[in-house]
Amino acid sequence: MARLTILRYPDPRLHKVAQPVAAVDDGIRRLVDDMLETMYAAEGVGLAATQVDVHRRVIVMDTSEQRDHPIVLINPELSWRSPEFRLAEEGCLSVPAIYDKVERHASVKVQALGRDGEPFEMHAEDLAAVCVQHEMDHLVGKVFVEYLSALKRDRIRTKMIKKTRDEAGKA
Repeated sequence: MARLTILRYPDPRLHKVAQPVAAVDDGIRRLVDDMLETMYAAEGVGLAATQVDVHRRVIVMDTSEQRDHPIVLINPELSWRSPEFRLAEEGCLSVPAIYDKVERHASVKVQALGRDGEPFEMHAEDLAAVCVQHEMDHLVGKVFVEYLSALKRDRIRTKMIKKTRDEAGKA
């Protein structure tokens, strides 16, 4: 397994739309394993392939308290969204150290293929529902900061560009 490089906002590659996975083969399983390693190392709860510059419909997540229940969603599709919404604070591995409140459906059902290539359906609530919706946004080229006001987005963009520039100067 290998740790992958996570793209940082406002990298334009984060806005690419991911393509469906044609077959769950060894290459996709290796990608899943590398994404899980990357997500755990970065102390995240979810990661979309788009964030590691692989534009395929693959998500990994683990919202368990012990961080020992990884979930793999390949070609995920929401099959149901609750009519109720929930405002929750979100962060993103592609926008480190930035958090803000985003309104999402309180619960969702998602259909996907697992790491084994078998179809399954999952009902997600609370943090898991937020995570599924957040990561699925990445697959269509949307970053959570796009839900924020233009002023907040511009401030975050400026901050992230400066942070990346400062870190590059120290390398």
